[in-house]
Amino acid sequence: MELWILLMKARIYRPVKNAMQSGMNNTRKWVLEFMSDARKQNDPLMGWTGGGKTSEQVKVKFDSQEEAVEYAKRNDIDFVVLAPKERKNRIKAYADNFSYGRRLAWDKEAANNPVAAKRAP
Repeated sequence: MELWILLMKARIYRPVKNAMQSGMNNTRKWVLEFMSDARKQNDPLMGWTGGGKTSEQVKVKFDSQEEAVEYAKRNDIDFVVLAPKERKNRIKAYADNFSYGRRLAWDKEAANNPVAAKRAP
């Protein structure tokens, strides 16, 4: 076993959905990645940001949290498990925009002016 792997700490987490994604792809697997203990450095020539350790680039994916924890224990990796936050699914229908009992204003003027909202048909 190499010494650097004994000194590094890893985190085990399930990635969250990106704001630019509509689907849930790549959010079901668990990831084990090493946490950085050193500061990132700027390359003076190109301006890129990076570090000297390639272990920061390693991400190992697992189907379940138990598999990731077992892997870390088997390889003597000190780890932290971050619990995922479950998202709430709000069921929406396009027809709700036109329902009779709609509580939101229909136009911008009525939304910004409560008096205009009362006059709106």
